[in-house]
Amino acid sequence: MNTNVKTTESLEIARRVLRIEAQAVGNLEQRIGPAFAEAIQLLAGMRGRIVVTGMGKSGLVGRKIAATLSSTGSPAVFLHPSEAVHGDLGIIGKRDAVIIISKSGDTVELQGIVPYIKLMRVPVIGLLGALDSPIGENCDVVLDCSVEEEACPLDLAPTASTTAALAMGDALAVALLQVKGFRREDFAFLHPGGALGRHLREKIEDVMVKGDGIPRVQKHTPLPAIIEEITRKGLGIACVFNDKNKLWAIITDGDLRRLLGKGGDLSKVCAEDFATQNPKTISPKALVTRAINIMETHNITVLPVAEDDHRVVGVVHMHTLLKSGIPK
Repeated sequence: MNTNVKTTESLEIARRVLRIEAQAVGNLEQRIGPAFAEAIQLLAGMRGRIVVTGMGKSGLVGRKIAATLSSTGSPAVFLHPSEAVHGDLGIIGKRDAVIIISKSGDTVELQGIVPYIKLMRVPVIGLLGALDSPIGENCDVVLDCSVEEEACPLDLAPTASTTAALAMGDALAVALLQVKGFRREDFAFLHPGGALGRHLREKIEDVMVKGDGIPRVQKHTPLPAIIEEITRKGLGIACVFNDKNKLWAIITDGDLRRLLGKGGDLSKVCAEDFATQNPKTISPKALVTRAINIMETHNITVLPVAEDDHRVVGVVHMHTLLKSGIPK
């Protein structure tokens, strides 16, 4: 047997599969429209859980979609159609919504439970390969997950169709995440295990610069001493303190550049003449993700870390957060 020929054929088959599945997912983008927006509105407005159901390979995709929804702030469970007719329909509550996944739209097991789901008067969203189908007719919203062909050369094994359904489910989960304002902190709470969870659980006090590393000047500190302190501490900022040693303002590299750009006599300039008052601060007990959110929102890279009484206990820099492995 010529193994080189077999290897070449296998590589070409693999490339063909990937092309077909990539095309199936790519086609979905053109179908995102009013129906998708309506589905998001239904899911975002419900108070209960999202119950995902599907049979066979579609059921396996449904389990993954339910898991993704749950981990991104939309509680979801998977309901097996065969178990549903033997009592598990009780999983569905009046405040829930149902997502049905089916390539054909006429899966026998699903058709057996759809009438009962409709009697519960809960929203039903279909991720279907056939819009004009018995199941499609009973859905409040149908999302078109049809494919031109399966990657299977026999056009039998669900391949491109399950990939398309999975991608549509991810689109729903991520869109819901945005609509609900799901934050990094929320993700951290739901993912306490592993490296990601540990990073997201870290607090500012764990990563901040403290003690002698804090750049400090007083209101009456002259300009040369301010520049020296900022340069020596290397954080691009100086905390300006009042006579009671409480945070009064900050001076950043940007403040210095703007001051120097004005020209004129700078020999008598001191901190209080050009410092930025009422600076953004963060609590040492806050999660590092909170610091990143503040920095991104206000386009800044450094935050003084202060207690409620304006007593500065540290400084946190975006570079420090990124070096510690916090995802941005």
